[in-house]
Amino acid sequence: MSRVDFYHLTRSSLESALPRLLEKVLKSGARAVVMVGSDERVEALNAHLWTYDDRGFLPHGSAKDGHAAEQPIWLTNQDENPNAASVLVMVDGSRSQRLAEYDRCLEMFDGRDDDAVAAARRRWAEYRDAGHQVSYFQQNERGGWEEKA
Repeated sequence: MSRVDFYHLTRSSLESALPRLLEKVLKSGARAVVMVGSDERVEALNAHLWTYDDRGFLPHGSAKDGHAAEQPIWLTNQDENPNAASVLVMVDGSRSQRLAEYDRCLEMFDGRDDDAVAAARRRWAEYRDAGHQVSYFQQNERGGWEEKA
């Protein structure tokens, strides 16, 4: 079974928090798939990850860019793992049937959206009942993450 960590966005947007988590993934030597809800979101994040920090960028790609096997971070709205990633990041309520392929799965959801919070609670119970190890992290005042019980 995989480890599934829930990241409850309460202080910042996905566009602000996601790059910081992806930096940690890459620093650990892992690869990631970021699964989003639409083609438009793929393209928006694709552009954002090149420009979010004026000191650098996150190496990544999408189907539009090609060369999936060479991409450390793969952006997609499909349930796929073409870059042999060990980390899956799910946003926009996206769901994967391939959790067992990953060592770690991150569920990021907007705490200001009641529907997203309710859906995350349902997924937490589903993952726990399926035998996955689940953890919950909430943003603190500084924008960092605190694990909660």
